[in-house]
Amino acid sequence: MNAKNKCPWCLEDPLYEKYHDEEWAVPVYDDQLLFEYLILEGAQAGLSWKTILHKRENYRKAFDSFNPSIIADYDSSKVIELLNNEGIVRNRLKINATINNAKMYLKVAEEYGSFRNYIWQFVNHETIYNQFDSMSQVPVNTEESDTMSKKLKQDGFKFVGSTICYAYMQAVGMVNDHLTTCFKSSNKN
Repeated sequence: MNAKNKCPWCLEDPLYEKYHDEEWAVPVYDDQLLFEYLILEGAQAGLSWKTILHKRENYRKAFDSFNPSIIADYDSSKVIELLNNEGIVRNRLKINATINNAKMYLKVAEEYGSFRNYIWQFVNHETIYNQFDSMSQVPVNTEESDTMSKKLKQDGFKFVGSTICYAYMQAVGMVNDHLTTCFKSSNKN
């Protein structure tokens, strides 16, 4: 059996490889999954994605399967419970941002008919396929992520800087940055 060429960032860990092979850059249109990725990308700020990926199931349990309607109603006792949960990143600002972002999510989803309609507008509802040959070519932010970040902040979201937004865009398939040498590259399909 021939080994498949993959983006080098995923090769250090089986869970990371599985994420690369099955999720990263695959377009996501499910509102709740889009919300989950937004929260996880915010939680990742200052940390590695690998760290968050390994805590993902703990996050799902701690945050009611990322149901924004439930999270939006979290009170101070729930915040304390989350701060004591060793399975997640216990950062008060990030936990409070998750609650805030659930409220903002509900607001924009109602206004736009769905969160998908809101979030995919930043790429004109179509995946951007890049053709990078090396990791050094992959940007940490773009004009689209700058625009997304600015709008999310205007609409009250937290932990949505441009770099976080670009990582989010990659994760949910708004951008496909698989390297041209990777079996998942858009020029290999």
